[in-house]
Amino acid sequence: MGRIVFHIDVNSAFLSWTAVKLLNEGQPDIRLVPSVVSGDPSDRRSIIAAASMPAKKLGIRSAQPVSMALRICPSLVIVQGDWSWYRECSQGFIAICREYSPVLQQFSIDECFIDMSLRCGGRDPVDVATQLKEDIKARMGFTVNVGVGPNKLLAKMASDFEKPDKVHTLWESEVQEKMWPLGVRDLLWVGKKTEERLTSNGIKTIGDLAKIGLGSLSGMVGRRYALQLHENANGIDDSPVETEIPEAKSCSAERTFAKDLSDPKDIDRALFNVACIVAHRIRRDNFRASTVSMFIKHSDFTVLQKQTSLSQPTNITAVILNEARRLLSEVWDGVTPLRQVGLGVSKLTHDFYEQMSLFEDPKMDYYRQWDREYDQKRADAKEEPFRKG
Repeated sequence: MGRIVFHIDVNSAFLSWTAVKLLNEGQPDIRLVPSVVSGDPSDRRSIIAAASMPAKKLGIRSAQPVSMALRICPSLVIVQGDWSWYRECSQGFIAICREYSPVLQQFSIDECFIDMSLRCGGRDPVDVATQLKEDIKARMGFTVNVGVGPNKLLAKMASDFEKPDKVHTLWESEVQEKMWPLGVRDLLWVGKKTEERLTSNGIKTIGDLAKIGLGSLSGMVGRRYALQLHENANGIDDSPVETEIPEAKSCSAERTFAKDLSDPKDIDRALFNVACIVAHRIRRDNFRASTVSMFIKHSDFTVLQKQTSLSQPTNITAVILNEARRLLSEVWDGVTPLRQVGLGVSKLTHDFYEQMSLFEDPKMDYYRQWDREYDQKRADAKEEPFRKG
């Protein structure tokens, strides 16, 4: 069938991700009512970062002040963003996309391209895209649009068609029907100033742009940009999906509580959970860590953190957890309520060596076996490298 590219775009990412977090805490789904995410819900001067579909239908948009949105909808639900949570959601959905194709290029925090040319296995690309969409919904709790096309440009354009939770195609044979009627501003890379220049010269649609001669277009926007616009308007894009997997430098996880906790048993349980996640991730990627760090966040959002170096690199959960417990005792008084606890490892290496010691913990073999069983359970369940909640 030739080249096949998917563009995956999270629907109203910040709003959707916040909704999943609140649902995990037992709260109503804010996606079903007029709602927005802002920096500070108590400040009417705060700017809206994302809006739900019901809010958008009322005319509420991103970048509007909260005060303006409240004039439109006095009962508007306003929630605060959580960037730490957004990073986890982004990493989770990217990891699922990478399961479908290792040739992946992240375009932003909430969208990516994957080259599926050799990955559909004879199946209809739309069926595969639908499976991917449903997989993300089931495992992550939020919806995406998937655009399918022969190149990155057309896949990206397709994913911007009707939302949410849709799969759309834009093949070369569909360009005239689906893309040419759109306004020139809808073409990827066309900004406001270029739109004004084009429309002032009678070029209002992508079809108009596709049909105009290169000489005339060069006089409006310059020769180099004119060639790019002309090719894109005709659906031409030869750029590859540039996959790049940088060497990891650190790995971390955190747990934000639905309500502040002060019971040491609850805090230790949370620390155990994040230690399991972090240790599993570095074992999965064949890393060992030489540094362990941990942090706590109080109800007033003050953060205390501490780190320590290990005598030798490790990926054993119990070793990482015990170091984190020791650090916790140094930064927390055991009484003050906590909003969040986090754990990280750094100075990662693929090198494997262990210094034999007469004083090695006699339970080390048990710890290693526990880790193997934990990893196997994750593999059997095909669990994503990210736990909700």
